[in-house]
Amino acid sequence: MPLEGVAPRLDPSAFAARIVDEAWRLWGPYLAERAWGTVREDYSASGDAWNYVSHDRARSYAYRWSEDGLAGVCDREQRLCLAFAFWNGADAILKERVFGLTGHEGNHGEDAKELWWYVDATPDSDWLAWHYVYPQSAFPYEALVAENGRRGRELPEFELVDTGVLDAGAWIVDVAYAKAAPDDLCVRVTIRNRSPAAASLDVLPTLWFRNTWRWAPASAKPALRAEAGSIVAEHETLGRYVLTASGAPELLFCDNEPNSERLWDVPGSPFPKDAIGDHVVHGLSTVNPKQTGTKAAFRYRLDVAAGATSELRLRLAPSARSLGSIWERTMTARSAEADELYASLGSGGDEALVLRQALAGMLWSRQFFNYDVERWLDGDSGLPAPPEERRRLRNATWRHLVNADVVSMPDKWEYPWYAAWDLAFHTLPLALVDPDFAKEQLLLLVDPAYMHPSGQLPAYEWNFSDVNPPVHAWAALRVFELDGSRDYAFVERMLFKLILNFGWWVNRKDTDGRNVFGGGFLGLDNISAIDRSSLPPGETLEQSDATGWMARYCLDLLRMALVLAERDAVYESTAIALATHFALIAAAIDELWDEDDGFYYDRLRISDGTAIPLRIQSIVGLIPLLAAARLGAGELARFPALSSALDRLERTKPHLGRAIARDATGGRVLSVTPPERVERMLVRVFDEEQFLSPYGLRSLSRYHEAHPFEVTVAGARARVDYEPGESTTAMFGGNSNWRGPVWMPLNYLAVEELRAYDRAAAGDISVEVPTGSGIRMSLASAADELARRLTAIFTIGDDGRRPVQRSYGRLQDDDEFRQLVPFHEYFHAETGAGLGASHQTGWTGLVAMLLARRL
Repeated sequence: MPLEGVAPRLDPSAFAARIVDEAWRLWGPYLAERAWGTVREDYSASGDAWNYVSHDRARSYAYRWSEDGLAGVCDREQRLCLAFAFWNGADAILKERVFGLTGHEGNHGEDAKELWWYVDATPDSDWLAWHYVYPQSAFPYEALVAENGRRGRELPEFELVDTGVLDAGAWIVDVAYAKAAPDDLCVRVTIRNRSPAAASLDVLPTLWFRNTWRWAPASAKPALRAEAGSIVAEHETLGRYVLTASGAPELLFCDNEPNSERLWDVPGSPFPKDAIGDHVVHGLSTVNPKQTGTKAAFRYRLDVAAGATSELRLRLAPSARSLGSIWERTMTARSAEADELYASLGSGGDEALVLRQALAGMLWSRQFFNYDVERWLDGDSGLPAPPEERRRLRNATWRHLVNADVVSMPDKWEYPWYAAWDLAFHTLPLALVDPDFAKEQLLLLVDPAYMHPSGQLPAYEWNFSDVNPPVHAWAALRVFELDGSRDYAFVERMLFKLILNFGWWVNRKDTDGRNVFGGGFLGLDNISAIDRSSLPPGETLEQSDATGWMARYCLDLLRMALVLAERDAVYESTAIALATHFALIAAAIDELWDEDDGFYYDRLRISDGTAIPLRIQSIVGLIPLLAAARLGAGELARFPALSSALDRLERTKPHLGRAIARDATGGRVLSVTPPERVERMLVRVFDEEQFLSPYGLRSLSRYHEAHPFEVTVAGARARVDYEPGESTTAMFGGNSNWRGPVWMPLNYLAVEELRAYDRAAAGDISVEVPTGSGIRMSLASAADELARRLTAIFTIGDDGRRPVQRSYGRLQDDDEFRQLVPFHEYFHAETGAGLGASHQTGWTGLVAMLLARRL
């Protein structure tokens, strides 16, 4: 029941239907955690984005395209931003953004070096909760850089918990947002002194405008000013907002303008972007005494006893509003409604905690992504033109691309830019709580402002022309189903655009028209012995994963066409064309099958015509298993033209017939991999000495631990061996490892596909799990076992620990920490420890699908 004086956000039936009023999306956690070191902010001649705007320069640099902050929110167009800054009295700089190592500094690539968690969130951000640990002694910036720089790739990363700085005491900061109305944000900040002695902390809730006027001199400049102890914001299109605060904090104002003197040794604004930090940390008279500007903060100096907690209250609304009973009721009501939402997903106990934090991470990782490639390449009018060299560095063929939308990010610190195949995986767990947003994300990728006129989807901002696996038809189908299988207009819009993308693949990535596809690294970074995107002249790579993905793409598009054909017969002809193309690809991939090994391998064709199989037993060779579907007898009866076409194909092209086999019930099983091959491959898949780890499927078979693969290409010797944890190769920056660890997205697809095979075989196929154990089970039960191993990464085990937390040293034994679940990029195949990006709840958020039993 709603609390007195607070309107219910949604009634229970609306929660169950996941209905979100678009008006309530105006404000959200759309602020990045890192705008520095991004391609968009890089105006250098060399393309060294990490150093052009470094962490050190970020506090003084007025960003061109986006903003960043701690526990930050902003409006959907990122005109006005609210976030938090802290100072422990010992740091040399104000803590305004998450610190981390650049791609050059980390011994395993870029790496955030702080401790923060997304604890809770709702689809429309009417309830958000964030948790942060801040040392009470000086933050060890230099030590983290120096020690990680000293370590080689064979050593683990040196983390904040390893420095010992937290032993001297820490501040535990919790920030919660609750909306009283779409434009009325109540904010609670609690500061706990986790140390044996009293300590002091400066807390600075900070409000500022993204700088748009610097790049468009004719545009109106917004303003902040002090009024009756509050901060008033006035913007031409956003309107008027007032930030009200409890107590009597000091008001500090400056301008969101660069500190030109510090950055370039030229005069600039007398009250630049870093003026508040200089005033707090160094006591300088750098803030505007007139209390006006485009950036402002309340400054609280808190003295907190050992173990005690201090609370601050804020409210951002069109007018100054109370911080009393209505504020309190709003906080309570929105938290209770969030409880109701997550209770409806059906998980209980520790699994419910993991599921809730997984989805919270996904909902917090939405970000305003702003990038106009043409303006970025050519520069802004009235300002110096960018160096000519940078026009040739990246994205020169994507001048059409103009993005200014809220987009789901893989990670708002390490990957504060969308990635095409990551985003497709994001949409499934997002659809559990917000199917409209999930559909919006898929439609964005095929929108003319994103999709290339050629039909290519943009990969990611470092190189939009890279190629990611075509999983978007699958994602569109799954989101359609999760949303109740009723939004046919969505399926139709996606099908039209994805057919164009399919054509791009056929025309660009099938080099000689044989239906054997390449594609380069396909998001799997260093999985091969060679860089699959950079081959010597005259050499081509025929890829079992690219070819398998294209077969799967055919089947998913076919399914979309049949969904629409149930209502409009014209789509049946599209399904026929796709089924034919599928059969051709399934026959062609036989070239990549090794009968002796019982595995699919990439094949390198060199300039003299010789074909060299790359006998690496990796997840690349398992992708063809994902391309299978069943058309039941009843379905074929509803589509007689399709049924006749399959009969004719089988009759006139017998070599294609095995890909469209008949089953005992009169249906058709469309599969790249024949049943006898499936059985041989599943023996490897479920062998604990090969692919099956305690925590899912390894990306590379453990076979290569004792039997490394080596090949000579263009006179250079290359090698692959099993690495269950961090990679020791520098390929692709050395920050991504597909040579052993467990990755959630392909594991999730394996779970789905095992269940699909089981349905196609009517439960008649069994498999030994683990191989050699004598325990046989149906493919559906094997899928359940794989799902159990994957979820065990995050849930508390018999030893009282979460395997994912094994990368966090002594913190894993802390009762408080144990309730905070990190969601990493990938996981150590033998221990389950979280590795890579520490907040990649993007595709790792697929664990929510497993916990919610929504496959």
